[in-house]
Amino acid sequence: MRIITLSVDGIHQAAQRGLFDWLADQDADVVCLQDLRALESELDHEVFHPPGYFAYFFDSGIKHYNGVAIYTRHQPKALIYGLGFSSGVDMEGRYLQVDYEHYSIGSLLAPSAMSETESLEVKIKFFEDFQALLHKVTRKRRSFIICGDWGMAHTRKDVQNWQENQSTPGFLPHEQQWMNQLFNQIGYVDAFRQVNRDSDEFSWWPSGQIGVGDGWRTDYQIVSESIRRKVEYAVIYKKQTFSSHLPVIVDYDIEDL
Repeated sequence: MRIITLSVDGIHQAAQRGLFDWLADQDADVVCLQDLRALESELDHEVFHPPGYFAYFFDSGIKHYNGVAIYTRHQPKALIYGLGFSSGVDMEGRYLQVDYEHYSIGSLLAPSAMSETESLEVKIKFFEDFQALLHKVTRKRRSFIICGDWGMAHTRKDVQNWQENQSTPGFLPHEQQWMNQLFNQIGYVDAFRQVNRDSDEFSWWPSGQIGVGDGWRTDYQIVSESIRRKVEYAVIYKKQTFSSHLPVIVDYDIEDL
């Protein structure tokens, strides 16, 4: 099973740059997109509904602001919109999940705290609530693949020129600690790092232009421990660009969802 995740900086712009033509050649089973910057009602054109896929969207209700999508070849048994935090901070990001018999696949856009509309306090609360939720779902008899723009990098090898970015939101000490807890205590796995340990692999450029300024790896496919040994191949696709982020492609040894 192949899963692709990409934060698109606006789905209309990404489509104009050839995203859906490229996806047609990728033979992906699931495609998770984030930061659509469009309402679902603005996505009725056939280009946003490629043949062979069920298309699901979760917008923000605000024009030109966040939103996520999942394209899947396999019709899900259930859909989950949002994370259901009692604090309501999950609406500052966006989350959509498709459920199958044994697996759940989510498309996540987390608050980054790097824009004028997002605060660091909201991001901290978001990930506190998210950590509690991930603790809870680890007890369920299903495996999770959570794809998306997490708004933070994990280690020094994930940030170009990390020395000068230690006080930048996305690579603050408490954010690195949160990622450590996610992987070392809660028990989730960075699928990309299971098969690719290179230190020059970046998926996002804050400058807005690929290769200009410092690169960061903030786009992940984070999976349950039960999927660790099912990761066969992972790559950050660099030959074509559709936004300030690059697609993350992961192949799994999964045949029956």
